[in-house]
Amino acid sequence: MTKYGQTTFKNKAAAEYPLSDLMNWIEDWKDILKNPIIIGRNRLREEEKMMFSTPSACIEADKDKVAKVVLMPGDPLRAKYIAETFLENARLVNTVRNMFAYTGTYKGKEITVFSHGMGMPSMGIYACELFKFYNVDTIIRIGSCGAYSSDLNIFDTILVDNSYTEGNFAYEWNENDCHIINSSEELNSIIEKTANSIGINHIKGNTLCNDCFDGYLDNIPAFINRFPKDLNIIACEMEAFALFYLAKYFNKKASCLLTVVDSYYKQQEISSEEREKSLNSMIKLGLESALFTL
Repeated sequence: MTKYGQTTFKNKAAAEYPLSDLMNWIEDWKDILKNPIIIGRNRLREEEKMMFSTPSACIEADKDKVAKVVLMPGDPLRAKYIAETFLENARLVNTVRNMFAYTGTYKGKEITVFSHGMGMPSMGIYACELFKFYNVDTIIRIGSCGAYSSDLNIFDTILVDNSYTEGNFAYEWNENDCHIINSSEELNSIIEKTANSIGINHIKGNTLCNDCFDGYLDNIPAFINRFPKDLNIIACEMEAFALFYLAKYFNKKASCLLTVVDSYYKQQEISSEEREKSLNSMIKLGLESALFTL
């Protein structure tokens, strides 16, 4: 039989393959059997490069529908809230997996608000694709965190300087034994100047990027005791390390603004609805800072 003008054959599972593919497969195995380790490894690397040359199916937006500057909340409903509350002419550009993204203008500048989900793997997918396939230059994460400093209170705004993780995101990405990564100094400087000019108080400090939600841990004091003492970690979240690492990898810019929503040292917490809608100081700081980026 023929398919697309080529002779094909059927295997026992009744799947059709072009005869030319079968011949190529035989020749490939002849080469591999001559030097299976080297050739097999090189072939795998070639396939990996091919896989990485095209985006996944996680984003449906056209490339020209995503701005060069992106604000990234974790919660899709927070992205919706930001778009409806702060952006003009906001249009929904992504709904895949309900990871909502909106592009509109803020004081005349085009900005995309794109949710990233929870945890480093999810952030890794969206940050990678936005940097690599959508030519995004700048990402500012705007999220929530738990305080690990008694000096912090609910609704305090944190600008992350360095993100530390016990996890192996960097090693899995490119076999780099890296556990601490800094945010963009240039972008952080813009955010700090903006905060001072519009009167938004903030605390700049180092944070932990966790693989597990810390509230579920068996022994939180032991967990805290593992923090590198010289880093003076003041809060914990779950995505900044992946964002910063990929920004460095792709030679882009990334920062992270956090709002304290609970505290280990104080009996303070806010509801899920308040988490979604009552983080306006951080959101405004992110938007105003975006005005001074490329």
